[in-house]
Amino acid sequence: MSMLMIGWIGVGALFALLAFRMSIGIALMLVSFVGISVMLNTTAAFGIVSALPFSFIGDWSLTAIPMFLLMGFVAANTGLTTGAFDLLRLLLSRVPGGLASASVGACGLFAAASGSSIATTAAMARIAVPEMLRAKYHPSLATGVVAASGTLGSLIPPSILMVLYGIFTEQSIGQLFIAGVIPGVISALIYMAMITVRCIRNPSLAPRSVEVFEMDKFLRLLWSVWPFPVLIMGVLGGIFGGFFTPTEAGGVGAFLAILISILRRALTWDAMRAAIRQTVVATSSIFFLSIGAIMFTRFMGLSGVPRSLTDAMLAVSDNKIIIILMVAALFVILGMVIDSIGLMLLTLPILLPVLEAADINLIWFGIITIKLLEIGLVTPPVGLNLYVLHSALSGKVKLGDIISGTTWFIAMDLLTLILLIAFPALSLFLPSFMAN
Repeated sequence: MSMLMIGWIGVGALFALLAFRMSIGIALMLVSFVGISVMLNTTAAFGIVSALPFSFIGDWSLTAIPMFLLMGFVAANTGLTTGAFDLLRLLLSRVPGGLASASVGACGLFAAASGSSIATTAAMARIAVPEMLRAKYHPSLATGVVAASGTLGSLIPPSILMVLYGIFTEQSIGQLFIAGVIPGVISALIYMAMITVRCIRNPSLAPRSVEVFEMDKFLRLLWSVWPFPVLIMGVLGGIFGGFFTPTEAGGVGAFLAILISILRRALTWDAMRAAIRQTVVATSSIFFLSIGAIMFTRFMGLSGVPRSLTDAMLAVSDNKIIIILMVAALFVILGMVIDSIGLMLLTLPILLPVLEAADINLIWFGIITIKLLEIGLVTPPVGLNLYVLHSALSGKVKLGDIISGTTWFIAMDLLTLILLIAFPALSLFLPSFMAN
C-alpha cells in the first residue's frame, strides 16, 4: 500500500472518529501515530510523539496565548466591560434597536481587550442581554446579537486564533493583528446597519428607548471607560509602534488588565482565582489540540496527501478566487460540526500547500479564515458561542430562540466575507502600510 493511500485512509479514519464524537486532539494524535507506524515503523512513531510535542510547546511565541487569555478573563471577571455598554447605550438611545447596536459596539471593544470570543460572549451575556430583555426586546434579537457579536473577538486584534494561525503558517502575528482591524470594524458596522433597518421595519423587535441624554451622565460614563483605551493602546499601540513583539504584548496586556482592575478596586481574590482557573483550562485545551495538529502535519507531510490535493484543486482551476471559494465552502460545511480552533488546526496542514502553490497571500487568507471560523461559532449544531450564551443566561432564553436570532447575523457575515474576498485591500492595506 502506498504512503498516499495510507494518508487518505488516515483522513477518512479521522473524520470517522470525529463522527463518533471523539475529542479532536485525541483523534489527531491517534490517527497520526497509527499512520506513521504503518508508513515507517513504531519506533519512528514513538520518536515523533516524544519529540514533537516538547519542541512545539517550547515555542516562545505560544506564551502569547495564556497571557491574552488571562487578560481577557481578568477583564471579564472584574467588570471592565460595563462602562462601555452603558456609554454606547446612552449615545444610541434614540436609534432604532439602540441597545442591540450598543451590544455590538461593546462586544467589539471588549474583543479588543480580550482576544477571546468565548470571554466576550460570556461577559456580554451577563451585561447586555438582561438589559435588552428588560427593555422588551425580542429574545431572539437580544441573544442573537450577543452570540454573533461575540465572534468579533476572533477578528479584532488581539486574537487567539490569529496567534495560532500565524504560528502554524509562519506569518507575522503583528501583521495579522493589524489586518483584522478594518474587517472587524466593517463587520460591526454591517451588524449595526442591519439591526437599525430591521427595527425600523418591525418596531416590535425593539421598543424605542425613553432614556433622556444627559451631559453629566455622559461625562461620568465617558470617564468610566478609560480602561479600554489604556488597555487597547497599551497592547496594540506597543505592537504597531515596535516597542514589543506580539508575544511580549500578551504579558503587557495581562499586567495592564490586572493593574487597571486594582486601580478601580475591582480585583478580588475570587475574581483572580476564577480568571487563572479559566486561563489554565482554556490554555490546556488549545495546547492539546495544537499538539495533535502538529503531529497530523507531520503525518500529512510524510503521506503526500497535501501534494495530491494541491494537484487536484489546481487541475480544477488555478484562479485564486475559485480556490478561495472552494476552501470557503469546505469551512462552512465542516464549521457546522467542528469547533473553530479544531477546524483550523485540522485543515491547515492539508490546505497550506494548496494556498502556497496558488500564490495566495497568507495574511489575506488568514483574515478570510478567521471570518469563516466566526460563522462556525454561531452555526448549529456545534456553534460554541450559542452554548456559551445559553449557559451564561442559565437557560432563561431557549436555545432555539438564540439560534434563530443569529440567522440574520450569519447572512451579514456572508456579505462581509464576499467583500473581503472581492476586495483584498480591505485586509492588506494596513499591513502594507505597517511594512512600509
